Formats: sequence, C-alpha cells, structure tokens
Amino acid sequence: MTPPAPSAPSAGAVTRDALAVLQPGFTGTTAPDWLLRRLGEGLVSVGLFGRNVADPAQLAALTGRLRAERGELLVAIDEEGGDVTRLEVRGGSSFPGNHALGAVDDPALTRAVARELGRRLADCGINLNWAPSADVNSDPANPVIGVRSFGADPQLVARHTAAYVEGLQSAGVAACTKHFPGHGDTAVDSHHDLPRITADLPTLRARELVPFRAAVAAGTRAVMSAHILLPALDSEHPATLSPAALHGLLRAPAAEGGLGFDGLIVTDGMEMRAIAATYGIERGSVLALAAGADAICVGGGLADEDIVLRLRDALVRAVRDGELPEQRLADAAARVRALAGRPPGADEGEGAGPAPGIGLTAARRALRLTATGPYEPLAGPAYVAAFTPLANFAVGDETPWGVAAELARLLPGTETATRTAEAAAAAGPAALVDGLLTAAAGRRLVAVVRDVHRHPWMADALHRLLAARPDTAVVEMGVPQAPPQGALHIATHGAARVCAQAAAEALTGRGPLPVE
Repeated sequence: MTPPAPSAPSAGAVTRDALAVLQPGFTGTTAPDWLLRRLGEGLVSVGLFGRNVADPAQLAALTGRLRAERGELLVAIDEEGGDVTRLEVRGGSSFPGNHALGAVDDPALTRAVARELGRRLADCGINLNWAPSADVNSDPANPVIGVRSFGADPQLVARHTAAYVEGLQSAGVAACTKHFPGHGDTAVDSHHDLPRITADLPTLRARELVPFRAAVAAGTRAVMSAHILLPALDSEHPATLSPAALHGLLRAPAAEGGLGFDGLIVTDGMEMRAIAATYGIERGSVLALAAGADAICVGGGLADEDIVLRLRDALVRAVRDGELPEQRLADAAARVRALAGRPPGADEGEGAGPAPGIGLTAARRALRLTATGPYEPLAGPAYVAAFTPLANFAVGDETPWGVAAELARLLPGTETATRTAEAAAAAGPAALVDGLLTAAAGRRLVAVVRDVHRHPWMADALHRLLAARPDTAVVEMGVPQAPPQGALHIATHGAARVCAQAAAEALTGRGPLPVE
C-alpha cells in the first residue's frame, strides 16, 4: 500500500518559518512593541548592536523581557572584542582583539579570553555571538579585516579560531565563525561594494578554508557567510547566495571535498551594499535561503518592523511562486529553532571560573616594542598627535581609540590633537606637522597611528614629524608593518581600551617592556 503523500504546510506554517529565519535588529534600549508581537508570531532570533546597550544591568533586563515573550530565543550580538565591541561601544573593550591574541600565539590564552568574554555575554542573556573572525589577513591592505584577523598564517589563524570557539562555547554562548569562505584577501569593503577574490581553488583550500575546517572540528555552532565573489567557486553569485559555496563546500562531507558542517549558516548583514545594491534585500534573502543559508542577518542599518515584514512576505511569496522550496525554508527554520532551544552548555569547557583581568594580561603580552636607542620613559605631561583614519564600518565611529586618555590618567596635563586626511589635505602636510610641533611646545611627542601602511597622508605626516622630532614615540594600533626610525615604536595589534592601557604603561615605564 502506498503511504499517503505528506500534506503541504499551511500558509500559517510557512509564515512562521519565514519569521523564524530572520535575525533582525531594532533601535533603543528597550524592546519595542512590534518586536514583542513578532516574537509571539514566530520570530526566533533578535540581533543586538551598540545602540541597544547602555550597561550590563540594562542589557540583562532587555534580554529578560525578550525571553518573557519567547523562552527559546537566540539573542545575537557582534562582539569580537578588540576594535569591534558592542558591550563597551562607548568606552572601548576590556578584551584585546584577534590580532593581539595571534601576536601572543598562546591558544590557552585565546581560549581563556574567549571564555571570559562569553561569560559576560551569557550574564547579559546573550547566547549567540557573531564571532570569531576566522579570516586569514593575507592582504595587509585589506580595508575591512585587518586587526580583526588573528594573522596572515593560516595555521596560526586555525589554532586560535578553534581555541576561541572552544572558549566562547564553554561559557554557554554559541560561536558564529565568520566570514566564510574567507574575507582576508579583499581590497574592497563589502559594506560598500562587492569584493572579488581571484585566488584559485587550491589556494583557497590551502589558505582561506584552513581556519574554517578547524572551527568545524572544534564544534562551532554557526558559520557566517561572506558577501564576496570567488570565481573559482561561482562566477556569478557571491558566497552568501552561492549553492556551490554553502551547499557544495561548507555543507558537503569531507569525502566530497567539503567541510561537513551541519550547524546554522547565518548570512552577513543583508543591507550591506555588496548584496543590497546588486540584488536588493528581499531578492537577496530569497537567493540566500535557496542557496543553503538558514538565518538572514539584517538590522545593522535597517532596524524597524517594516524590514521584518518585507522580508517575511518576500520569503512567503517565493515559496508560493515556487522560487524557494517549502522544505528548504522549513529545514532552515528548524535549524534556527534547534539552536535557540539548545545553545551550548557551560559544561562543554574546562569549567574555569571568572577571569576579570585576563583582557589586560593578554594586551600586555601582545605589545611589541622596538627601540633604536636608549629608551627614556615619559616623565611628565606629553603631547599626543592622533592620526585618525576614516572609521571601518564594522568598528564604527562611536568607540574611542588612542592612548591619550590612558596617558592623561597616568600623566595629568597630557594633551592631544587629532589629525585626519581632510585636515592634512586642507592644511598641507608641512603645515600640519608644524602646527603639532608648535602646540607640543617642547614636550615629548607621542604619535598614534592606525594602519599607517594603508594611508599615504598618515605615513607622510609621520615621516615629517620624526624628521623634526626623532625622540617622538610612535604607537601603532592597527596592523604593524616595518617600524619607522625613531626613539620608540610600540605595536599594540589593536585599538581596544586595554591595548591603550598597556601602551600607556609601557610609555611611562610602569609596565613590562617587551623590546624586540
């Protein structure tokens, strides 16, 4: 006897599944009524950003209110530590980022830092972190990854990615390893346009994919796709929309050349121009689900009820029109619900207790100091020249950076001046530096730079400043390259607040001096 064919899902079930695959954001530090209503209708995930965070108590109250509406809920955040922080968006992170941890190259330290970060997230009710970045920073001029990467060596990135995943998930927070299949060899920021990576498939397997294999082996609960075009994989669609990348590479078993990942696939923000300007957000979301993605991340820029309804209706319409198979949407929704119902348990790790000072410890160990002559610590108020590039979109411009605040705490009376590319263009490099020399008025100068190798105006100004004042101390808070000639060069490998604190200690002789 032939068994009856399974009945088609009702329109209500399809609508609930369409809501379930969305990870939207919202504005404000309390949950809006529309969000609570949609949680009751089937929404399973909520994404948090810096605009939603005032302090840990407020954040815990917010997530508690969300879970009062829906108990099994994924509350996600983009908390990488280092330069990209949402928990401490207005003060700077208590944890160094990936590049600093890679510079130390102690996986046990990386694991401990990630566990402590995860513990703080869990205390605030967050159970999914859109981190770590597993990108190999193979192009040092990359405008979007940089210090968000553990480094340029695939094996180093792999061991620290695995350690980070283990540490974070041991605290009960699911890791979402990103940006698959690797965003480190791009010259374009996908927030602004569609990057293209021309590496062949053997290169991708030997370089970009190595850390993702390690993450899968370490048990990462989720992987985030990248909006990048890799013709070696798919000449038409970026990875987020590519069946070849998501199904054929990430999902496929190892025996077929894939990574064998069976967890949640999350897209990067769909309002990023790499997708939105080419496909549109609704069309892009349908294609992403059809390609194998399970969750649609949106809300970094578009953060209201309208975008949720637009995407919900686009997915329902795609099922009705036969463009998106019903079962594909149902499978994606099931994966989201499964993770919401069973996030990682805190018993997955080594059971270590809180480690409140681990971030500063790691930042101190990450410092690299190069001196061309005898080093004399700053003994009195200094003058800090902060050469400030345009903020990376992922980092944002709310989070402070630089060493001036930490130096002023140790040496009251320290002053600072900020100089930008616009200021350099308006005044001219010579006048810009002359102004700094006049304002310093004989005090010790500290030049603070960020990825100086990527900004010709910054390199020019620094060269002129060192020629006039060779006793200037240089603090590089981005990806360090060959240090310039000068009395002192400190590489912090990131701009987290603890990195600034460690640098200020070194400048004043109050901390360890790891001279190279």
